[in-house]
Amino acid sequence: MKKIVILILVFTSINTFSQKFEGLAETPPLGWNSWNTFATDINEQLVKDIADKFVELGLKEAGYEYIVLDDGWMAKERDTHGNLIADPIKFPSGMKALADYIHSKGLKFGLYNCAGSKTCAGYPGSRGFEYQDARSYASWDVDYLKYDWCNTDKLNAEGAYITMRDALKAAGRPVVFSICEWGDNEPWKWAKDVGHAWRVTGDIINCWDCEVGHGSWSSWGVWKIINMRKDIRKVAGPGHWNDFDMMEVGNGMADAEDRTHFAMWTMLTSPLIMGNDLRVASKETIKTLANKEVIAVNQDKLGIQGFRFSNEGDFEIWIKPLENDAWAITFVNMSDKPLSLNFDWEKHDIGDDVNGKRMEAKQQKFKIRDLFNHKNLGDTSKNLMAEIQSHDVLMVKLEKK
Repeated sequence: MKKIVILILVFTSINTFSQKFEGLAETPPLGWNSWNTFATDINEQLVKDIADKFVELGLKEAGYEYIVLDDGWMAKERDTHGNLIADPIKFPSGMKALADYIHSKGLKFGLYNCAGSKTCAGYPGSRGFEYQDARSYASWDVDYLKYDWCNTDKLNAEGAYITMRDALKAAGRPVVFSICEWGDNEPWKWAKDVGHAWRVTGDIINCWDCEVGHGSWSSWGVWKIINMRKDIRKVAGPGHWNDFDMMEVGNGMADAEDRTHFAMWTMLTSPLIMGNDLRVASKETIKTLANKEVIAVNQDKLGIQGFRFSNEGDFEIWIKPLENDAWAITFVNMSDKPLSLNFDWEKHDIGDDVNGKRMEAKQQKFKIRDLFNHKNLGDTSKNLMAEIQSHDVLMVKLEKK
């Protein structure tokens, strides 16, 4: 009998141990990552400047909290004990001091590594060092780990990410675990209990709808990424999100395209991870990124990923159910010229069959709120009429009257 009890306790202990940290990323993470603008050209002062800008520009107040260093923060070689160390030129004070600075601003600190022997930029990867690296992250007070998939040879993706998940849990410090596997091994089928978010595509690039080839792989424009995956919205929810990659808002697209990009990442409940240089960001870029009404749609507690409702001519219409029977609806002008919208609520049966939700506009009037322009647009008793510029968006929230 004693042996049975011991075996049950051991099994229970292992089962409890082999879980990700719960209670994190209950809504999609909001933050900033260094890669899209700076690649490996990062340093201590840059990161401190970004932390300062979070506060100065109102981004912290808007809900952004994670500052994540991507590839290139570490030295080219581990130390004599096999430990990761910060590049002494780029980060002379080390990671713990940098984490302390970020935490002093009321923000959270994130780092990058890779499941392979080397990172994508050729720095030391975590293969074979998972538990040692996780202990280092814990000692530096790291709050977020982005974990890439380069130089993995014949590793099994699910197994590799489970190993790092267990290493983080063993290290004892709660860490948001961001799986950057590019969707090649369909992480939406297995990653719910492994990480808090998982990439569903390859890398984004700052264009509307292009593909840029790099030999064996490609970078993808905003709409290429949006259209790449089908039937995965049902797996997203509190603590486990489809990640459509870091944002390119402020990195060279038109302001209208930036608004649409931001609106769509919000509708898709993707993590909202900025990738621009906040030190030189335009007022229009910050106006978009710090829009609390739009961010609130992304952070809605239901955590339901939005979906394409219809294509009407050159308009795409996306809908997302929200708590308290509210709805977010986004009208996107896909054409190269301004278009007039005339939307009759009574002619459209708006609903979400996956989640069993219907709007019932014929029986119930809804107030309409323009989220980008912060103004009320009447209610659903009348057609919604608007002029929408090329590649721009009208994003509205509907609440029962």
